[in-house]
Amino acid sequence: METPFVYDKYVTGKYFVGRKKECGIMGNLLDAGEHVVLYEPPKTGKMSLIQQTLMNMRSAGKPFVTACVEMFNIRTIEDFLVKFGTTVMKASLSTPDQFKDAIERHLFGTHFIFDRDRFYQDGDIVSMNWAPDRNDIAQMMRLPRRIAADLGVPFYVILREFQAIMFSDDYEDVLKELEIAFAEKNEGPAAPFIMTGSQVNAMKFIFAERKFFYRQVVHLPLAPIDDRELIEHIVRGFLYGQGKSFERNLAMGACELFKSNIWYLNHLAAVCDSMSKGFINEGIMVDALNSMLALHQPRFMNMVNDLTDHQLSLMKAILDGVVKFSASDVIEKYHLNSSANVRRVKDALRKKEIITFNEKDEPVILDPLFEYWITKYYFERQ
Repeated sequence: METPFVYDKYVTGKYFVGRKKECGIMGNLLDAGEHVVLYEPPKTGKMSLIQQTLMNMRSAGKPFVTACVEMFNIRTIEDFLVKFGTTVMKASLSTPDQFKDAIERHLFGTHFIFDRDRFYQDGDIVSMNWAPDRNDIAQMMRLPRRIAADLGVPFYVILREFQAIMFSDDYEDVLKELEIAFAEKNEGPAAPFIMTGSQVNAMKFIFAERKFFYRQVVHLPLAPIDDRELIEHIVRGFLYGQGKSFERNLAMGACELFKSNIWYLNHLAAVCDSMSKGFINEGIMVDALNSMLALHQPRFMNMVNDLTDHQLSLMKAILDGVVKFSASDVIEKYHLNSSANVRRVKDALRKKEIITFNEKDEPVILDPLFEYWITKYYFERQ
């Protein structure tokens, strides 16, 4: 049954809520051939924004080709290059002869080959006959631009969960060769990259701390979706989807609880929808929230079980609204030992992707439902 509350995949069209400004900015950047980077917590709408932007561009009659390289399971440079080349070619070409020709022309002088047996068995268009070197990386990073020139249209390459490249040995070789490719002047159709990541601190390490791609990519931050749009989305979804009633004050409370996270809101609304026949009251919403907590609690328990006493103490301080952790009274109150220890604890929580720090150096807990759970159920605060 069709539901207005989609949370199991990215959304476009009538299911896409808010972020018209970001769609316009991204569309303009891609039109100009600019590379874009998005790093936000999981399930905050990165892929929905990208796909809605591309849909808007198609509706405007703009021709282009796009490929999405899923990088979450990348562990070696060879894995990345094979998947990158295969995904790019599948998105733009269609026959084995075309694949073979493209590899021979665009990847000449490299260790890349087209193995028909492997293609028919595993679907890999690109294979390697030797361990990859810097030249292999350099030529592969230029493949989308060369295919764009063949086709005569722009080629947009999405690198999803880009921070996973750091699992690979010598991952910096990829970043450096990509920087060189980005710096080259392009005479033909553009081939901009869209690099996304849900591990916020890992992406910040690449782009903000190490400053790879400095002035070569545009970071597009996602502002919270306006609560009024979210409330309207929820109320309208119940009314026009199943003719059900959902009070606006309940929708407002849900927005506050989930800090305007559209994925959690859609999940909550979908559970409420499945539990009700007509009017959704506070009791139904509480039951739906408890169902969600039951689903996520094992993950949350694993997260806190992985924390040291000092890390839990810092979490408690964050929940208390503390922002200056190295102050002597804070160190004493939360038993944090020293300012040097505070730095180590902050770094550990960042690496575990539990917190990040905003432009004002204020702590932000990345998962709003985890924040609610650890407050109410772990620290047992009301």
